Amino acid sequence: MAVNTAWMRAVLPLCLLGVLDAEEKNYGYALLSRLSDAGLEGVKPATLYPALTRLEEAGAVEIEWGAGDGGPGRKYYRITEQGREQLRRDSAAWRDLNRTVTSLAKDRTAADS
Repeated sequence: MAVNTAWMRAVLPLCLLGVLDAEEKNYGYALLSRLSDAGLEGVKPATLYPALTRLEEAGAVEIEWGAGDGGPGRKYYRITEQGREQLRRDSAAWRDLNRTVTSLAKDRTAADS
């Protein structure tokens, strides 16, 4: 699915919190794959890693360095309790916004017909 770039940047933190797991460490490439599998194709590392850094700075994600598979070490990401709370709060806000935008777009589309 092709998604407007500005929209993607706006919702990427919410999507990342949705695919991060509290029990399992996730690294960047795996997160890109999970986002792609969910239908958010085309997220670039240059967009992903700054979003993860902002989430880490906000306390929503914790970072742990680990050994890479036969190569250099890699960063692993895990959602925190604060991140789970942010996910709950932002998911509710997203649902409200989605309903409003869908309603407005539907009303406008019907009016144009």
